[in-house]
Amino acid sequence: MSDELQFLPEMTDADLEGLLHRAIRNTLIFGIIASLIIWKATNWRDAAMMAAGTSISAASIFEWRRLARLIAAKLEKKQMPRGSAFAVVFFIVRLMVFAGVIYVSLKCFRGSVVALLCGLALAVLTIVWEALRLLRD
Repeated sequence: MSDELQFLPEMTDADLEGLLHRAIRNTLIFGIIASLIIWKATNWRDAAMMAAGTSISAASIFEWRRLARLIAAKLEKKQMPRGSAFAVVFFIVRLMVFAGVIYVSLKCFRGSVVALLCGLALAVLTIVWEALRLLRD
């Protein structure tokens, strides 16, 4: 059974880095386009909710990219990058800040919760899209 087929190709750190970089870019592009469409179709409040969700999604991918570097360094028993403790603390602070942004956007903009959730879901969708593209190639 040593000739088993590998369903997942070997993924290098550079592949993961590129995937997450493209996911951030695509999240921002899709979010801006969707916000503009929502602004024209409904109102600015819903567009602002979409933009808030999109910004949280893009920043989340950025933070996951930093954490992926730390985890990869730990798994490969390399020297931990500088600021690794700062990255973990900032990850926790980011969660609290984003909870605050969600709360403030719900209270101030009074827009559609669905638009906010769609913006938040963009991160998952773009990462899945990029992962499928990587597997296809």
